[in-house]
Amino acid sequence: MAVRVVTDSTSYLPDDAVERYGIRIVPLSVTLDGVTYVERVADAAFYQALRSSSGFPTSSQPSAASLADAFRAVIEAGDDVVAVFLSSEMSGTFSTALLARDMVLQEHPEARIEVVDSRSNCMELGFAVLAAAQAAESGASAEEAAQAARDMTLRTRFLFVPDTLEYLRRGGRIGNASALIGTLLQIKPILTVVDGKTDVFAKVRTKHKAMAEIVAAFSRDIESKGLVDVVAHHIDDEDEGRQIAVMAAEAASREVPVVPVGPTIGTHVGPGSVGLVYVTEKPMEKRSR
Repeated sequence: MAVRVVTDSTSYLPDDAVERYGIRIVPLSVTLDGVTYVERVADAAFYQALRSSSGFPTSSQPSAASLADAFRAVIEAGDDVVAVFLSSEMSGTFSTALLARDMVLQEHPEARIEVVDSRSNCMELGFAVLAAAQAAESGASAEEAAQAARDMTLRTRFLFVPDTLEYLRRGGRIGNASALIGTLLQIKPILTVVDGKTDVFAKVRTKHKAMAEIVAAFSRDIESKGLVDVVAHHIDDEDEGRQIAVMAAEAASREVPVVPVGPTIGTHVGPGSVGLVYVTEKPMEKRSR
């Protein structure tokens, strides 16, 4: 019997990591102008449509049935499940996963299914998923692998700058950054995730300064806490994604991979956003400034 990890598509895990650990991904989707785009399948097509549309997309979480199917496939293969999902403050996916777990446990009362709220998304979720997968590979139980995912959330930070807060506002995912509405023309906010919600980390005047401050904050954190891993994210702006990756690589003296963000988070944060997600050796205090 082994432990298998399940997550949702907003983890944006690189394909090689998914294959390496046999991670099962349940996709979210986005609908724009009557067309539904499934994450990891139609990302490029979605952003092309978004840039030419006057409509606003709507995102859809996985159904309880699709999550139950993912759990059931693992259980019926004789393995245990650790499922790590995006923040319950940002989506109903986590609560739906709890329903799916109960559905499967009614059929297989002996099954072990651990469901974890990552309290974030993108590779901050992804690193928690990888922590569970690596623990499982090392022989951890489902409970131990789930705890490894929870522990990882204490050592990660997600810093990003959107081109505009309009997507967050219209999508209802603005969290504690709502106080910035009305000052959008004067600032470029650096945002983060605190207690599962979008929050303000710092405020600067230009996007270039925001990117520089993200890297400066990254440098301060890794100097005091040590560095384990880091990725750069971008939303349909590969050039700026590579730019911030180069800046972070210079600060960390190591290569920084660039990981694109798919339609679900892209819908709520908006094209042109860039940022860093990183893991430190020691826990970090997560709070806005």
